[in-house]
Amino acid sequence: MTDALLVLEDGRTFAGEAYGATGETLGEIVFNTGMTGYQETLTDPSYHKQIVVMTAPHIGNTGVNDEDPESGRIWVAGYVVRDPARRASNWRSERSLDEELAAQGVVGISGIDTRALTRHLRERGVMRAAIVSGDALLDGSGRPHTTEDLVARVQSSPQMSGADLAAEVSTDVPYVVPPVGERVARVAAVDLGIKSMTPARMAERGIEVHVLPATSTIDDVLAVAPDGVFFSNGPGDPGAATHEIELLREVLDRRLPFFGICYGNQLLGRALGYGTYKLGYGHRGVNQPVLDRRTGKVEITAHNHGFAVDAPTDGPSLAPHDGGRYGRVEVSHIDLNDDVVEGLNALDLPAFSVQYHPEAAAGPHDAGYLFDRFLDLIHASQNEGTDA
Repeated sequence: MTDALLVLEDGRTFAGEAYGATGETLGEIVFNTGMTGYQETLTDPSYHKQIVVMTAPHIGNTGVNDEDPESGRIWVAGYVVRDPARRASNWRSERSLDEELAAQGVVGISGIDTRALTRHLRERGVMRAAIVSGDALLDGSGRPHTTEDLVARVQSSPQMSGADLAAEVSTDVPYVVPPVGERVARVAAVDLGIKSMTPARMAERGIEVHVLPATSTIDDVLAVAPDGVFFSNGPGDPGAATHEIELLREVLDRRLPFFGICYGNQLLGRALGYGTYKLGYGHRGVNQPVLDRRTGKVEITAHNHGFAVDAPTDGPSLAPHDGGRYGRVEVSHIDLNDDVVEGLNALDLPAFSVQYHPEAAAGPHDAGYLFDRFLDLIHASQNEGTDA
């Protein structure tokens, strides 16, 4: 018997079985094309307020553990799978995925045709949705809710466009990730939804990482005495992040070496004066081919974003903000599937960014060199200061 229903904003519904917690959840529905890494996906703060559809049919095979989460909790608003594992089988597994979802109150649905759902979202674009299961399927008199009632509830829920969410997922207090071995640099990392593997990758390179709240000011950043500044991934519409954009401009004005990933790439674009726009269905998964235009190398990369930077791709351009005071900028990386801007490189400032996730949690390791590039940028800035 069907005991769960997925309801889309455009009126389409999918009947299935409850998975994880029962109840009702609302959010923007998106799909993830990764075949592995579901635990890292669930705990990625960038998925805040999103219902995630897994396109891989079998989910939960390896269970969950306490070592692989990328944050302290599951952030997805809801979870959609086709064939959940009947039994977790892995030597590192500590409990099943459905038990973890239920324990954290994450409402899910299983047993639906996720291929048909994904094709629908590709054609119509991501949209708002609800998962309703258990007693939430009934109204106050004990009768089932009508489809019209549920669709109306979805349509009255908040949209992702215009949502300023980074402060909702960021750390409340600063903390430090110490370097592995001798310290070679100190970085202020602004947490807009950071994954735990990101500062770990920098620490592996001898960087002392001071993770700061999204609400930090330039004085908070400078108090760390950083050799460089990093902006993380995160949820929401970059056009709504006015505080973070102004903070980044303060960083650029002081010529502090800057590196941003994912949301940080979009914020660099806006700080430089370029626009951003919402993609039809976004890039989410661990298999996106990206071209590094400077080297000609193609990288297979991990993505999670629904917005992109609108910048000229036919050569360097003058950054539009404030009459071009930040100088020239080039689009350094391009997505080979749809030509979306995947990276920016400032030619007259020590700043660059990429739209994807080099920390490889989960995902391929092709882009790990970007942390080395950030460290090289810091060293070059330090040497300039010495020469001066």
